[in-house]
Amino acid sequence: MFTIGSIGFTAPWLLIALAALPVLWILLRAVPPAPIRRMFPGVALLLGLTDDESQTDKTPWWLLLLRTLAVALVILGFAGPVLNPREEGMGDGPLLVMVDGTWADARDWAARMDRVEAALDEAGRLGRPVALVSLTDLPAAGDLPFRAADAWAVELPSLTPQPWLPDAEAVADWIDALPGEDFDTFWMSDGLARDDRAPLLETLEARGEVTVFESPRPLYALRPAGFVEGAVAVTAARTVAGEMAVVTVSARGLDPSGIERELAREDLTFEPDATEATLELDLPPELRNRVTRFEIAGVRSAGTVTLTDDALRRREVALIAGRDDREGLELLSPLHYLQRALEPTADLIEGDMLDILLANPDVLILADVATVSEGEQEPLLDWVENGGLLLRFAGPRLAGSDVSRGTEDPLMPVRLRAGGRSIGGAMSWGEPKTLRPFADTSPFYGLAIPEDVNVSSQVMAQPDPELSSRVIASLADGTPLVTRKRVGQGQVVLFHVTANAEWSTLPLSGLFVQMLERLAVSTRPAQPSEEDLAGTVWAPDAVLDGFGTVQDAGTLPGVPGERIAAGIPAADMPPGLYTGDDRRIAVNVVSADAEIAPTAWPSRIAVTGLDLLDEVLLKGWLLALALALLCVDILASLWIGGRLSRASRGVAAALAALMLTLPPQGAEAQGMPDDELALAATSEVVLGHVITGNAQVDEVSEAGLRGIGDALWARTSIEPADPIGVNLETDELAFFPFLYWPVTEDQPIPSDEAYAKLNRYLRHGGMILFDTRDADIAGFGASSTNGRKLQRLAAPLDVPPLEPIPQDHVLTRTFYLLQDFPGRYMGRDVWVEAAAPDAELVEGMPFRNLNDNVTPIVIGGNDWAAAWAVDENGGRMFPIGNGFSGERQRELALRFGVNLIMHVLTGNYKSDQVHVPALLDRLGQ
Repeated sequence: MFTIGSIGFTAPWLLIALAALPVLWILLRAVPPAPIRRMFPGVALLLGLTDDESQTDKTPWWLLLLRTLAVALVILGFAGPVLNPREEGMGDGPLLVMVDGTWADARDWAARMDRVEAALDEAGRLGRPVALVSLTDLPAAGDLPFRAADAWAVELPSLTPQPWLPDAEAVADWIDALPGEDFDTFWMSDGLARDDRAPLLETLEARGEVTVFESPRPLYALRPAGFVEGAVAVTAARTVAGEMAVVTVSARGLDPSGIERELAREDLTFEPDATEATLELDLPPELRNRVTRFEIAGVRSAGTVTLTDDALRRREVALIAGRDDREGLELLSPLHYLQRALEPTADLIEGDMLDILLANPDVLILADVATVSEGEQEPLLDWVENGGLLLRFAGPRLAGSDVSRGTEDPLMPVRLRAGGRSIGGAMSWGEPKTLRPFADTSPFYGLAIPEDVNVSSQVMAQPDPELSSRVIASLADGTPLVTRKRVGQGQVVLFHVTANAEWSTLPLSGLFVQMLERLAVSTRPAQPSEEDLAGTVWAPDAVLDGFGTVQDAGTLPGVPGERIAAGIPAADMPPGLYTGDDRRIAVNVVSADAEIAPTAWPSRIAVTGLDLLDEVLLKGWLLALALALLCVDILASLWIGGRLSRASRGVAAALAALMLTLPPQGAEAQGMPDDELALAATSEVVLGHVITGNAQVDEVSEAGLRGIGDALWARTSIEPADPIGVNLETDELAFFPFLYWPVTEDQPIPSDEAYAKLNRYLRHGGMILFDTRDADIAGFGASSTNGRKLQRLAAPLDVPPLEPIPQDHVLTRTFYLLQDFPGRYMGRDVWVEAAAPDAELVEGMPFRNLNDNVTPIVIGGNDWAAAWAVDENGGRMFPIGNGFSGERQRELALRFGVNLIMHVLTGNYKSDQVHVPALLDRLGQ
């Protein structure tokens, strides 16, 4: 292809005809022979007469220029001009298009497929055979399936990224068996460094030229969540350190009604030179137990999702008391306060010690148990060494025994002094002692100490060289209050006071619950060893696809425990949740120690980005313009020859101007709506709803828009007419400022022509409210049928970057001041066009300078139409909630609808500075 700048020509030899234009100019300017002059006496009778029509003996220069330009446009048009031609496919031999196909590709998968499609198109034009290979789904060793490019284009939509990395052994076997023929390679790299890249690159370079396509943007990944002193720690990694970056980590799980929701959301900041950053979430136990996964919001990749397993679930805690409960004195029971503190967050077990150890609890609490029998001591010690937490509390029995006096007991963290220390005792205090603030090395660090917590009695620790390292809490005078010792993979902790209120007020305070929580959450290793899981088989319960979507495992076979312990995802063990007899284990895409580093390509390799300029064929435009110029030439010739009347000259001039200014868009005229729809939709403000084909849903949509129209009539100056159902295939959309689009599972996908109309509608100020009507269980992640349908419907749309609606968005104040946007269902996850990255809060402003133009897309799942819907008599069609709270929810839904329509019609009106004093007054500031 011959190129000039950004324009290429598929038939450049036709450009030679441009050299004939000067000859054409000379021919057109040829002067006809002069007329013969003869004297005729009757000519005297014609003297004084004038002729209104005159003919020139030469063609006017401007008409010559018009004709020459028309011929030049015809020549250029048939030369096949192409704007932004694709050049990377130059070559005449076989072409291998190789895709890594890993989770790291998922974020830019659409751009990668556009690149692959462009390579196939270019190869098809040049007649090059193509082989398309994904490293995560390799063909048989030695197989390189070269076929026509058109054959691969049909299979391209079925190619998807996988949530694992290529198998190094399989890649090595495939390399060794490659045929000896030469071919060029286009390598769509995911950007991750791997050991198998170097030998593969060396083999491909031996066959021909290698071109690498790779996104310059850094990759992000989430490591498995864990605990750091009672808080849930989520670590994110990125491939390239550079500027400071902020990502949003979202915790998702099931609410009490079983609907998946976003339970927490926090920003995580990468320092400029850091490739990792950790976010600590201090979640309440009940909320933490509901979390099923953490993800980086707005990034579709399995690497940005980390699943949680039983490591963040309710613990099994066994309770054993040194004496039986005294009947009628429940508050004096050694276990009463422990039970009250642990019941909301743990499963409690009581019984004989040997029976309890057979149940393998996470925590065993001994309240004033002094002596453990010889038959119990050995299995108890084995249990602790294997990761158990033994939590002991002092009391009269322990103070009066000889346990851990002369030598340290294996099941005690320190040696103890004989007797105890109390007010009025042999080692008396003048008054109860308070607690010292927790050191930064203590698991209790950061907990606030109430002023009313004090200690009146305790057992004393014997001074020892290791005592200071084992103290994790102490009194104001430095006396140890809580001590801890590591034993194998577990630990032994001793509270030097009773578990009830006899010796201290600690069990009466909220600090007691917080201390127990800090101690009882990190006892089991996050990833079990191969020895622990040897000989077991684990069944997949839920798995991740390459885009990070959680799917049902279906009929996937079980996986040996040794592979689960290794935690390396593969085709036969995809990342997900695996269940055993008594627990669930998460296999995540990125492990805790996985290396996340960028690929270092040799300098000899050409690395190209993924950005792709669309080819634009100019042939039709040039030929249409040439035809328009020829039509003008005809009118001009008639005018010069005097063959047009005066009345028709103006019409001809107008037609000529129209031909020069209007683009050749004959298809637009065929899609014009009938006059009745145009008149009905433009004479008044009309709200439209997309016809889904489901009669019940369409009826509710119409009733909903009728209800919000009534609210606008009553509360604002907007007086909308009855809503109209819109057929995306046949109706013009430009007449409607707002379209309500309910998502149903069975509605058909619009045609390409309909999507073209939708994209024009969105670009020219229209708004579409997508409502999945599923209480937002999809959470913008397509975990519901309607959510997945929405993804398919919105994929061809020119949708801007989206974000959950911020608190200072214009939608929160266009008419009413709102912070929640419920419909028939409650839920705040409403997505709108994202603000500019540089939007910052200016001093003195109650809101940022956001993108306050009309957001073209609003997405949610609260079923607003049902909340707005009224019947023909004005009555509400659907109930919402119960009593006053339900009516309050409906009122907020109506207010959201009013704000939405006001936002569509007024744009950024309420972002003007003139409204700041009134808004501050309304906000009480």
